[in-house]
Amino acid sequence: MRIAVSGTHGAGKSTLVQELGKVLPDYDVVEEPYYALLDEGYAFAAEPTVEDFETLLQRSITSLAEVQGERVLFDRCPADYLAYLAALPGADSGALATWVSSAQDVFGVLDLIVYVPVERPDRIHIPEIEGTRLRKRVDAMLREMLVEDAWGFGVPVLEVCGTPGERMRSVLWHLRSVE
Repeated sequence: MRIAVSGTHGAGKSTLVQELGKVLPDYDVVEEPYYALLDEGYAFAAEPTVEDFETLLQRSITSLAEVQGERVLFDRCPADYLAYLAALPGADSGALATWVSSAQDVFGVLDLIVYVPVERPDRIHIPEIEGTRLRKRVDAMLREMLVEDAWGFGVPVLEVCGTPGERMRSVLWHLRSVE
């Protein structure tokens, strides 16, 4: 299966991807585009900009389009960056529509999106300086996009909650049930 783990910053998705990578050694893990771009020398702004998120979205689209293996775990997918772009104040709906169209072409590569929501009470304390308002807006946007499929991506979504171990067990149980 080709699986993407999605969620806003500080939701626990990278932790889940790392843990799944340990128990699913036959899966290739594709790191979050942010870290790949940092490794290549991309200079992100101190406060994320529309251009930064567009660069991340393009990298995510490219990663999906170029995937080779049948067993792949992606840390994030285009939905994450679309959610950030839509949640930013003053989002350009015309540009967003163009990006949605570009991203829609690659969602068919995925067999499953694992959505890691912000839980209530929140499991992770994020200081205000790290964008708690943006975090909540992105989480709401991802729920709309993925769980409600309001944007028509048509990819099966598994929402996971609880401790990191409970989340991992939910994914593993799901994988066993569909194999």
